[in-house]
Amino acid sequence: MNENTKDKEVLKQIEREVRMREGASKLLAACSQRAQALEASKTLLTCNARILALLSQLQKMRNAQILQRAGRRPSEDTVPCKGKVALSDLRIPLMWKDSEYFKNKGELHRCAVFCLLQCDTEIYDTGLVMVDRTLTDICFEDTVIFNEVDPGFHLRVELYSSCVVEDFSPGALGPRRVSRLGGSLGGSSGKKIRAAFESAAICGYVSSGEDAGPGSVSPPAPPHLSALGPKYNLVAHATLTVEHVQEGFKTHDLSLAAAEWLPLYGNMCCRLVAQPLCMIQPVISGQLEVKLGEDLDCWENVYGILRGQSLLCYESQEDVESEDEPLLVIPIKKDTLLCAFERDAIHSQRLYISTQCHGEDVSYTLTLHIPEDTQRWNEALWQQIFNISQWKQCCHHLMKIEMQSPRKSIAVKQGSLYHEIVTPSSPIEGHVVPDLSVVIRNLLSSYYKERQAFSHIALFFHIFHFGFCRILFKGLAFCLYIVIITHSLL
Repeated sequence: MNENTKDKEVLKQIEREVRMREGASKLLAACSQRAQALEASKTLLTCNARILALLSQLQKMRNAQILQRAGRRPSEDTVPCKGKVALSDLRIPLMWKDSEYFKNKGELHRCAVFCLLQCDTEIYDTGLVMVDRTLTDICFEDTVIFNEVDPGFHLRVELYSSCVVEDFSPGALGPRRVSRLGGSLGGSSGKKIRAAFESAAICGYVSSGEDAGPGSVSPPAPPHLSALGPKYNLVAHATLTVEHVQEGFKTHDLSLAAAEWLPLYGNMCCRLVAQPLCMIQPVISGQLEVKLGEDLDCWENVYGILRGQSLLCYESQEDVESEDEPLLVIPIKKDTLLCAFERDAIHSQRLYISTQCHGEDVSYTLTLHIPEDTQRWNEALWQQIFNISQWKQCCHHLMKIEMQSPRKSIAVKQGSLYHEIVTPSSPIEGHVVPDLSVVIRNLLSSYYKERQAFSHIALFFHIFHFGFCRILFKGLAFCLYIVIITHSLL
């Protein structure tokens, strides 16, 4: 992808965010319910953050182009592979007073909170959570995955809150304040960028003369926008790096950014995992000759695959597809030493690998018969060693990214209550969840059977009672008839 294509792609993303922001502004101005206004205001804040991140990326690209035109090329140092970073199960504990939580005294404050997660130009927001003194933790069930992340990433977590006890009165947008960019950008690109910056500056996410960098606090909105729906305040934030990556839960410190009634401990708990690309897919593969043991003549033709911290040697490529155990596993670590030299100009070239295994130094020798193959394997091994040194503990083993099962929405249908409540739950791994439709159907079936049986019994008694009454009435009438006849004869 050339430079012009990259610029156009970034500009398209900016235009898309600007359109989303304009739609959210119109929705916010027309909102009559606080829940809708809270969501619209959250969307506004998220769109502005994305616009500013994209503008920063575009500025870096323009600076690199200027340096390249001036004859100064960027550094050509080795670049580590990228990877995926996932943050999930975010928990923020609350510290209520005894009188508020246990004795339920004082005014019941409620607020809407959410988190904004940013890593480079990728920005995601969590769902809204309503918080009051009945909660001990703010729980976000979202699983956020950042793709194409460098090992030197900075994942910023920002906690925003908006008090919901304030009177909600939707207002109208006032006249827009125009902020001008420098004259270095011209034409249609300059207009698009200026329009994006102006739309981002409306909500007060940035102010002129200040850079929105890590650790900065969002300034308040301009006065003419103060009545436009609910406002979110940045109450706490934290920055996570590759050093914080761990398989399980871990506690991190929160920096409190604003004085709020929200009683924060100053900590958050989450699960932060990473999957470097070198751990997910093979780096290089091909035919090799490996020296086994100390015997100089003991060589074995193998099919090698470099992946993660291992060079897996199989007897043939078919063994890889059949998932058989490898013939030999050569460990590749950050302190592994690699040396390439040419045995002779005609015969072959060799690669020496020296590493530690179980506390002992172990050496391996690889032989390749084509110089191009030797160069490819040498570069791939050096790159893998560098990747492992940069991603650190993330390369010890492949971490698993656990995705939350999507919540199924219950569609409101016209009809009986049975159709509204029957929604099969998603099965949880390791647990068998019964099908609610089958259970309820069986219950209704047994109910209707019992009701039908009861109806039959009631009908029987009704018929019996009606027949008995008719027989009794006929008997009484017959007796009365005999009495009248007898009396007439006498």
